[in-house]
Amino acid sequence: MNLTKKIIKNHLVSGSMEVGTEVALKIDQTLTQDATGTMAYLQFEAMNVPKVKTELSVSYVDHNTLQSGFENADDHKFLQTIANKYGIVFSPAGNGICHQVHLERFGIPGKTLIGSDSHTPTGGGIGMIAFGAGGLDVACAMAGQPFYITMPKIIKVNLVGKLRDWISAKDIILELLRLESVKGGRGKIYEFAGEGVKTLSVPERATITNMGTELGATTTVFPSDEITKDFLKRQNREKDWTEITADKDATYDGEITIDLSALEPLIAMPHMPDNVKKVKDLKGIPVDQVCIGSCTNSSYADMILTAEVLKDKKINKNTGMTISPGSRQVFSMLVSSGKFFNIINAGARVLECACGPCIGMGQAPKTKAVTLRTFNRNFEGRSGTKDAQVYLCSPEVAVAAALTGEITDPTSLFGAKPKIELPEHFYINDELFQKPTNDCEIVRGPNIKPLPKFEPMPESMEADVVLKVGDNISTDHILPAGAKILPLRSNLPAISEYTFGAVDKDFVARAKSVKNGIIVGAENYGQGSSREHAALAPRYLGIKFVITKSFARIHLANLINFGIIPLTFDNPSDYELIKLADKIEFKDIKNIITHNKDLIIKVNDKPVKLNYTFTDRQKEILCAGGLLNWIKEAK
Repeated sequence: MNLTKKIIKNHLVSGSMEVGTEVALKIDQTLTQDATGTMAYLQFEAMNVPKVKTELSVSYVDHNTLQSGFENADDHKFLQTIANKYGIVFSPAGNGICHQVHLERFGIPGKTLIGSDSHTPTGGGIGMIAFGAGGLDVACAMAGQPFYITMPKIIKVNLVGKLRDWISAKDIILELLRLESVKGGRGKIYEFAGEGVKTLSVPERATITNMGTELGATTTVFPSDEITKDFLKRQNREKDWTEITADKDATYDGEITIDLSALEPLIAMPHMPDNVKKVKDLKGIPVDQVCIGSCTNSSYADMILTAEVLKDKKINKNTGMTISPGSRQVFSMLVSSGKFFNIINAGARVLECACGPCIGMGQAPKTKAVTLRTFNRNFEGRSGTKDAQVYLCSPEVAVAAALTGEITDPTSLFGAKPKIELPEHFYINDELFQKPTNDCEIVRGPNIKPLPKFEPMPESMEADVVLKVGDNISTDHILPAGAKILPLRSNLPAISEYTFGAVDKDFVARAKSVKNGIIVGAENYGQGSSREHAALAPRYLGIKFVITKSFARIHLANLINFGIIPLTFDNPSDYELIKLADKIEFKDIKNIITHNKDLIIKVNDKPVKLNYTFTDRQKEILCAGGLLNWIKEAK
């Protein structure tokens, strides 16, 4: 048995591990962050459960830390007090990015974790089966309910050889993205194996599992071995270690081999993480900004490497540079090492331990800037500047560009790579985590609005096409992040006004002008962030159907959770038939879905067959008008 199935088997509540069938899994741990957490906890409250039922639930503040108004601070107080009441550990602003901190202090090999952030699979770097999910799914897990997924294929990624100097874990995941694409991982879990695994530290493994999300994968996972044990020992958590590896005769549904010794420095060009090229082929492109950090590359090793390279050097006068340590632990160790001075003296700006520029929360580049970032996404406009050219790369490539002012292959610039020695014991200060005492009144600011109530699915309905979009529409397209919009995450009426604003400024008005709306998309609709607001806001605006060629996993689940019916074209070419403002009648829709009947609609007098694959549970959720309605009905 492979290690993925070993962990799933130990957490299987119902279903069988047959590819394509639904399985329900017991969840050991949950995490939320402040951009998605407020809504998740409002949903948890609505379930009337007195205390979380997981082994551990942690609420992190790491996204909305730019406090330019009262909204973010109010949400943070709400999160602090609700955590105290319901038995949740609270990690305040400045303590670090959820994925980095969870890996350091809470992740346990062999456990299951879901988080209301799509990069929760970072936990796979320590041998967890970790899923990104919508906030409502996380709320359900905290209430003691299982997490439902379609059993994916398990793909073995066989790593052979060893990385050469100035090649890093970021290059491994960029190579996998080059091979598989941003939609190649749909319906798959990537499990890493082979002799090359032993050459990678836990932070390096976590870089890979973090960005495995960009493949569209269900999750990604590394074995828990002596490398994992060593990392936990340095974190004073050796007791949490369990060895979990695949059996020697384990079988898989597919295999990919990557020769680490053959890799070169890679870079993802605008505006997609799979638009991967060799750095040497882009040599000489002027660079305006470099940002090192985010949950992908903000470990102690990443920071120390950056500091070592910057020693006695100055950043190019035409290039701005920012550094974001991933956690207070990383920041403290960087300062105490004495090498923090190198970063400051070189001219870099040091930001707080938070997501920051990765989600457009500050450091938006100038008009048409070229910016190199060690982040995980480079979707158009995500940086805060719509026409910015965002490239994704390793810290090695980023710091080379900061020094030269242009895209530069670090293997041609530097000599031997500095050997980074991790301290025998990491700096530990858990006093900043606030343990729940269950004696606190919940504080709600005026920006926190009540949950909306959605009606059940009618027997039949007529709907209007209010938007038609193309391939790879991300949740950033649907509902952007950034300093202007993120503070409204707990205020659905306000945030819904920004829905599809970067795609079609008339969408909101058009959606409000009809009773029932339809969105038509193409391939890989809803890729990217797990933000359930990208389903919740359209539902609030009256969207009842989304018809596409294919969906991204988390967004598909979020649509169902909020009662939007996701459908796919039986014949992908029928996408061309549907036009903006078309009226489509869905006769007997409730009966059709309930009884698995063929769904044929008329588009300008032409029949179009639409497909759907819902479990009995999902049918009941859709008929009820959403997951919360279904839970209340069940009670």
